[in-house]
Amino acid sequence: MSLQLLKKLCETPGTPGREERVRELVKQEMAPLVDEMFVDTIGNVIGIKKGKGNKKIMVAGHMDEIGFMVSYIDDKGFIRIQPMGGFDPRNLIAQRVVVHGRKDLNGVLMPGIKPTHISSGEKKTPTLGEFFIDLGLNKEEVEKFVRIGDFVTLDRGFMEMGNLLCSKALDDRAGVYIMLEALRNVKNNEADIYAVATVQEEVGLRGAVASAFLNKPDIGVALDVTLAVDIPGTPDHSRITALGEGAAIKLRDSASISNYKLVDFMRDLAEKEDIKYQMEILPRGGTDAGAIEKAQSGCPVITISLPTRYVHTVNETADKKDLENCIKLLTKFLETAHNGDFTL
Repeated sequence: MSLQLLKKLCETPGTPGREERVRELVKQEMAPLVDEMFVDTIGNVIGIKKGKGNKKIMVAGHMDEIGFMVSYIDDKGFIRIQPMGGFDPRNLIAQRVVVHGRKDLNGVLMPGIKPTHISSGEKKTPTLGEFFIDLGLNKEEVEKFVRIGDFVTLDRGFMEMGNLLCSKALDDRAGVYIMLEALRNVKNNEADIYAVATVQEEVGLRGAVASAFLNKPDIGVALDVTLAVDIPGTPDHSRITALGEGAAIKLRDSASISNYKLVDFMRDLAEKEDIKYQMEILPRGGTDAGAIEKAQSGCPVITISLPTRYVHTVNETADKKDLENCIKLLTKFLETAHNGDFTL
């Protein structure tokens, strides 16, 4: 399992609606792994690995990462922003960003609050509306390179940390990586595999909606991260998943309820193939499975999740072995899913 591709995926910028740079990388990597590949109208990359045509499996991992859109430039050159995806303002103070305008510009993201040295002791969490970007340029210089609507990403590189991986945008470049590696590894697939790197998941599962209506799958598998709340200060019953305990087979989240026959099939498959796994119930949040499930007349769906600490921060952290087990589980599923009956 080479991690160089995952590093490239995580470090390539692409917010909802502005996935063009990461899309080019995905196209380059996917092309030799499939029989056909195209980009649909909304920007999803769709690769088809043909089987015998008796079933059609759609696998979806989203390309977009959370970020911002430039919404205003003030008289001093400070930039105001609109969030693209869900942020906790507590995780944004004193971060570095890249503004992707006519050229890429490095900047500092800060809230408009008093430094502690001159504050009167008040402590409050800033709102997203209080944040601005400082590019170190005046208004005239900023406007040479930056326009309203340009996209902004958080600036943090990929690193290996002991047995773990840490980066921005593991959500969901890790899912795209799992999909690509499974395509590389799968052998003798009976079902046709529609591998879809989706767009605009972070703002409403939009790419998966369009792709599912186009592809009309018989089975849908979403690939995403999930919460690993296995850190100090959290009781065991609230942890969702834990790092090192294997690939997570989702039972439900707020966007979908996994088809119980798919859950049983995947759980039995993991045990048969000695693939470490854990079960996941996510109280809030969703994946592309929620969109695939509702396409056309409906579709049985499930999600394979990578347990991840610190989701929606610049330090999303996952276990290498969990990543490997997700790839193994998806690979074996794609090779054997034609044997399953998932009708209700």
